[in-house]
Amino acid sequence: MPPHCDSWDGPVVSAARQALDADDVALVLPYVRAESEAEVRAAFDRAMKVRPLGSEAREVADRWFFETVVRVHRAGEGAGFTGLKPAGLDVGPAIPAAERALATGTVADLVEMLCGTIARQAGQRHAHAMTLKAHAGDGVPAARAYVEAMLGLEVWAHTVYRQAMADPHAHTGGHDHD
Repeated sequence: MPPHCDSWDGPVVSAARQALDADDVALVLPYVRAESEAEVRAAFDRAMKVRPLGSEAREVADRWFFETVVRVHRAGEGAGFTGLKPAGLDVGPAIPAAERALATGTVADLVEMLCGTIARQAGQRHAHAMTLKAHAGDGVPAARAYVEAMLGLEVWAHTVYRQAMADPHAHTGGHDHD
C-alpha cells in the first residue's frame, strides 16, 4: 500500500505546516518520539529563521522542515524515508475510513468496511480451498494445491487475528499506511 505519513497531504506534513503557520512546534511534536524531539525543535528553529527571507527561502525552509519531520517520524516507526510522496495517493479504503471515524466520533462505518472485507476474503479463500479439497484425492499435484490453499487460509486467518489483537502502540518496523 502506498505510504500516507510521508505524503504531502498526510498527517505529518499537515501538522508540520500548521506548526510553521502558527509558530508553534508543539503542533508537530506528537508525531515524533520523545527522544527525537530535540532534532525537530532545532529544525523548526532554523526554518523559522529562514522563512522571513523571502518566498523562495520560505519554500525551501518549509520543504526541508517537512522532510525532516517525516524522516524523524518514519525512523520512529523503524521505517526508512525515501522522500515526500505526492498528495492524493490511493491509500485504499481503510485509512480514509479510519480518518472519518476519528473526525465524526463514530466507528460504525469503519467496522462495517473492515468486517465486510474480512468476510469477503475469508469466504473467497475458504471456497477456493474447498474446491481444491474436492480434488485432493486425484494425485499428489492436486493434493499439493489443496494443502497450499488450506495453509494459505490458516496463515491468513492467523495473521489477521494477530494484527487485530496486536498492541496498537507497538512499533514493529513501521506501518503500511504511511
